[in-house]
Amino acid sequence: MYEERQIKNDMKIVIFKLADEEFGAPIHQVHEILRLIEITRVPRAPRFIEGVINLRGKVIPVLDLRRRFDLPINTNVAQHRIMEVEVEEQIIGVIVDAVTEVISLPVDAIEPPPPMIADIAGEYLTGVGKLPGRIIILLNFDKILTTQEARQIESTSLGAIPGPAGAPGALPNHNQEGD
Repeated sequence: MYEERQIKNDMKIVIFKLADEEFGAPIHQVHEILRLIEITRVPRAPRFIEGVINLRGKVIPVLDLRRRFDLPINTNVAQHRIMEVEVEEQIIGVIVDAVTEVISLPVDAIEPPPPMIADIAGEYLTGVGKLPGRIIILLNFDKILTTQEARQIESTSLGAIPGPAGAPGALPNHNQEGD
């Protein structure tokens, strides 16, 4: 009975890394985790939009969370992943440095973000998860973009069709081990 009650008071969180920090998002917002695949750049897209991918016949915009959060760009892409997430009923890809695990985080281990950080981070920072020896910054992907940015991404993905490997604007395919 205690274990059942404990599970109900836990949140399932997907843990990922950005610039040596651990972030987490509710598992219900993450549809799939992919190896970094070919991304086609889209002209005049916001700077944090890496481009678009063709995922099983659907064109999906991909944003780089490092750029979105003004973190230094990491050129070591061997562990990078694209998390397919839902943002305000739109599917997008989000590039992260690595996806490390899925955990059950007790609700009582989550604190609201400190006011100074909350003011800087905006609505997408939902809390801070505290575990022994670890702090996990919790994000809400529904709030990661402003309404204007979400519209801009939607228009970006509607007008873009990924080209073949080596096409102008396409990034190298990092889908193979050892790249």
